[in-house]
Amino acid sequence: MDYFNFPVKPKEHTILELREFSRKLVRELGFMRPSLADSDLAPSAVHAIIEIGLVPGIQARNLASVLRLDKSNTSRQVAKLETLGLVSRESADDDGRSFRLHLTETGQKLREKIDRFATDQVSNALRQLTSAEQQTLIRSLALYTDALTQNNAGKAQRPEGSADQQILQGYQPGCIGDIASLHARYYSRASGFGVFFERRVATELAEFAQALPAKNKALWLYVENGKTLGSIAIDGDETTGIAHLRWFIVDDALRGSGVGRRLLSLAMDFVDDRFDETYLWTFKGLDAARHLYESSGFKLTDEAEGSQWGTTVVEQRFSRSSDNVRG
Repeated sequence: MDYFNFPVKPKEHTILELREFSRKLVRELGFMRPSLADSDLAPSAVHAIIEIGLVPGIQARNLASVLRLDKSNTSRQVAKLETLGLVSRESADDDGRSFRLHLTETGQKLREKIDRFATDQVSNALRQLTSAEQQTLIRSLALYTDALTQNNAGKAQRPEGSADQQILQGYQPGCIGDIASLHARYYSRASGFGVFFERRVATELAEFAQALPAKNKALWLYVENGKTLGSIAIDGDETTGIAHLRWFIVDDALRGSGVGRRLLSLAMDFVDDRFDETYLWTFKGLDAARHLYESSGFKLTDEAEGSQWGTTVVEQRFSRSSDNVRG
């Protein structure tokens, strides 16, 4: 592969270029139009349809966080979608003050139409780029959007207290099913995994949880209303001094909240006191996750095609030395 040294531009110039590219994206993708994706709905309503479809049962307050809207605007948006017969709600607690949102059959059909429109739009644009240019684009956009997300998360106020108040350590009843479900839904979309993968996650996690508590193992859970919405585990070997980071995942509704970064920070604090090295396995193409790992000191050490999860994917091994942190 050839590498080119481009002249470094002043930061002010880079900012102006990114702002111009962002404006062009907004215009070309249609966000300035009164309706989006041939749906007869405003852009914010289309995004609400997409997010509810991605996370069936999402609560309205979490939808507001994902869409970066306040509660009153989100309530009006949801009410409009209900009136149009696109969204239904069900009570999420005994007092009826919290609701979970689902797409109706009509809403699901509209979401499929929006998906086809967006897929065609992106596909037609990508035909004008080489494969190498496409991968560079994905990597760069992942870094840029993750940086924006982290910046916005730092400014946001969490309505129900800090993440630490809702993070529990150790096994909690129901967490195995919740974590397996989070993995199954996410990796079904990302990598096409099915029942083989979900069963393996549930089986291995149950075996791990049964060994807790243990001084070389730990499990952290982010819990809301008794439901696990995020997790991370450390499975350490005292003989080798090496720890395995496992089952790190956060519900889609918590994207940009800082919960994932906090879970990873707790896990790293645990291993740095006990182990010399930490490693994890992930899959090529999950660039936002890769950026989070690398920002915490992990480096790519191995990459190979594998099919042990029921579907052929490119597996990646990342490692992190505790010595670099201690030193």
